[in-house]
Amino acid sequence: MDRVLQYNFGYLPPRNLSSSSLPLSTLLANKRAIGSANTNTDGQLKPAKKGKTDAQAEANAAVERRCVNYVRVLGAEMVQNANSGHPGAAMGCAPMAHVLWSRFMNFDPKEPKWINRDRFVLSNGHACPLLYAMLHLTGYDISIEDLQRFRQLDSLTPGHPENHVTPGVEVSTGPLGQGISNGVGLAMAQAHLGATFNREGYSLIDNTTFVICGDGCLQEGISSEASSLAGHLRLGKLIVLWDDNKIQIDGSTELAFTEDVVKRYDAYGWHTITVNDGDSSLEALDAAISRAKDESSRPTLIKVSTTIGYGSAKEGTEKVHGAPLGHADLANLKKQFGFDEEQFFAVPDDVATTYRACGAAGSAKHAAWRALFAAYSKEYPELAADFLRRESGELPEGWKAALPSYTPADKALATRQSSQQVLNKLAEAIPDLVGGSADLTPSNLTKFKGALDFQASSPEGRYIRFGVREHAMAALCNGMCAYGMLRPFCATFLNFIGYAAGAVRVSALSHLGVIYIATHDSIGLGEDGPTHQPIEMLLSLRATPNLLTIRPADANEVAGAYMHALESPKTPTVIALSRQGCANLHGSAAEKVLLGGYVLPIGEEPPCEEPQLVLVGSGSEVQTLLAAAPLLAPLRVRLVSMPCWELFDAQPTSYKQGLFPRGVPVLAMEALTAEGWCKYAHQVIGMRTFGASGPAKDVQKRFGFTTDTVVTKAKELMAFFKDRPVPCLLDRPDL
Repeated sequence: MDRVLQYNFGYLPPRNLSSSSLPLSTLLANKRAIGSANTNTDGQLKPAKKGKTDAQAEANAAVERRCVNYVRVLGAEMVQNANSGHPGAAMGCAPMAHVLWSRFMNFDPKEPKWINRDRFVLSNGHACPLLYAMLHLTGYDISIEDLQRFRQLDSLTPGHPENHVTPGVEVSTGPLGQGISNGVGLAMAQAHLGATFNREGYSLIDNTTFVICGDGCLQEGISSEASSLAGHLRLGKLIVLWDDNKIQIDGSTELAFTEDVVKRYDAYGWHTITVNDGDSSLEALDAAISRAKDESSRPTLIKVSTTIGYGSAKEGTEKVHGAPLGHADLANLKKQFGFDEEQFFAVPDDVATTYRACGAAGSAKHAAWRALFAAYSKEYPELAADFLRRESGELPEGWKAALPSYTPADKALATRQSSQQVLNKLAEAIPDLVGGSADLTPSNLTKFKGALDFQASSPEGRYIRFGVREHAMAALCNGMCAYGMLRPFCATFLNFIGYAAGAVRVSALSHLGVIYIATHDSIGLGEDGPTHQPIEMLLSLRATPNLLTIRPADANEVAGAYMHALESPKTPTVIALSRQGCANLHGSAAEKVLLGGYVLPIGEEPPCEEPQLVLVGSGSEVQTLLAAAPLLAPLRVRLVSMPCWELFDAQPTSYKQGLFPRGVPVLAMEALTAEGWCKYAHQVIGMRTFGASGPAKDVQKRFGFTTDTVVTKAKELMAFFKDRPVPCLLDRPDL
């Protein structure tokens, strides 16, 4: 398209348009009067023909054009001021954001956690200047000074959106594909909670999830996993706008991304729409989103063709993706769009008034919702009470009483079997608990008694069939957790948590208390061999900030793992569980898991008070250490179960040094990598290679996970320190 024609057809304001504030009634009048788009038989949209409009409608349209262009300018100013960031997508997506926030989305900037607000997810999180601009303009607690501090230390406007930092940000995005997948989880939460609480005449939970994503998001495998499941579940309250600007960091998307994405989403079972002029036609965007809102039985993908960096001298190229425009280009951008080149971060009055009116309208809708809930509370008091409890984040009163306890006389169970028993009890006591498995239900043992499957026909179901989609599974749980009112869990083999690692990391960064159930947690799974045997995985998880990894040694510790996970709504937890049986230990208890590590008696004898040797381990290997301890007589041996490094590290120094006395050698055993145990133990029986395929006992013997190995290594350790001082490994400065 000719350059001049493009701007005249686009958002250049009329030369005689005043920047003075227009009356609020003027701005709100005829808000949707721009018209709707005509629809071609192929599902594409074209702008509606312009009819006669009065002067007021023309003035309103002119203000909308200025709003879009000012959002473009403001995004470019933020990046230029920081001398860092991504202006291109923020500028290209401005029309989409404007139409969503001014015409469709329900939100209350004064109470951003209103439960029935529409959710907005910027999946291409690098475009966050756009999001921060919209939050500021519509009245969230984001000041112009916050925009000026974009990408600065401790600002409310970090380089990619973080849900726990910035009011109005629903989920943390930046790693491409995570946001659209979170959006599927948000839509699943809405569908489930709506089916649970809505009653005739009372649609308490009926919000829409809107996602803007880029080409990169749709190249990531996680988006395919999540979109496939969204189509299967027929999530009609999910609308994704794809910023199809055909540019990626390397250059044109033609270098690597040439499939027909719309046909792919058709195959997923989505409703698809195309907007050919996403740069200029607010009418076409309005019509597309309206059609998507009318489609209640399928999620919608709207392909929006845009120009990256629209208005810049570098528009349409990769050069505008991840670098400031430069002072000259920014000045020219302002000049083209009719703004003062010498002013920075100066919101025009008409733009400010328009967007603040949108925020005020949202607050009014929230007030109407509160009135609806008040009437609902009178008609359905028990449901309303449960609704409020969940909304507050509280668990049901007395839920801990549901946790089972075990004695050594009880049958030895694999900890995955103990987990199933605990889940059965907790699911009965906590209706907020929802989750499922990545097509490993019979192995993970995660389906609780009486669980109804979450399907398109039964969204009230609490058991989710994620399919073989580990990465999406974790991201969907992040979305459900971010929505609120739910406590999601998901399951796979510990080794395949690696497939979900990107989303697990986002759980931790986002303070989302997802529970990850990871069974088949060591070489003890046996015959499936090294492709399935986790070696390094648990250490990788332990190294992740704000992530708890708990590897229980028996059924009581399993109960404790769930107890602590449920009491930690801001910290995700990985519970690593065995395939092989584990006897219930003397002295174990759910509450002791909270210490991270504690002393166990050896048999029925009281714990050793003055040990000469400490044996420490986690999970199923505690059983091996327990069996080996009597064979070390007459040595005085202390046995320590350490199910959670992170919780142990958080204990006072006095407790930790009491567990591992100064001058006493420590021998650790864990049937995973030996790395990491050196901060607690002087010698480690662990894995230093991949495993092997064979019966579990043969594999364990091959790699030394036997009582004989414990005895041999313990004697070697004692001999080594016979004439040497034993270093206290806990002697280090507090971090």
